[in-house]
Amino acid sequence: MAHRWQIAISAGLLAAVWAGLADVLHLVTWVGFLGCSTFFAQTEAGVKGMMMAMMTNLSGVFWGWLIIAGSGVLGSPIISYALTGIVTAFMCLQASNKNFAFIPGTFIGCCITFALNADIAAIVPPLMIGAMLGYSMSLLTGVLITLTDKTADSFKDKPVEEA
Repeated sequence: MAHRWQIAISAGLLAAVWAGLADVLHLVTWVGFLGCSTFFAQTEAGVKGMMMAMMTNLSGVFWGWLIIAGSGVLGSPIISYALTGIVTAFMCLQASNKNFAFIPGTFIGCCITFALNADIAAIVPPLMIGAMLGYSMSLLTGVLITLTDKTADSFKDKPVEEA
């Protein structure tokens, strides 16, 4: 990994900013980090990658809510297990749509929903900010790479005494 330092500086700086912002706004910090992780785990770059992270995570929140709500209505554990299996199949099938092709993002959103007992107000804001955080980290890393490469190039052609 040629640009490890630039990545480390970008990730460390923006992770600290996110942790402080989440604390001030009373958002669930780890949910934001999962949204950020989704951005980096899927294969699309830039805004397209951010949108993929958001869409798959949000679909997972929906599917998790559906399992929780449906299980509450149905009442029978066995029917709830069947509902979980059916919904899980749909979570995978939705990946036929290119906008929802990152299945792990869907499962991340679903797991967050289970962990926070379908508290949508606690889930959605930090999850969306987390995807934006990942995108911001990639942008800042690009800027740092450009700056450090230009600095290195400026020293490359100078004799050692002048550098």
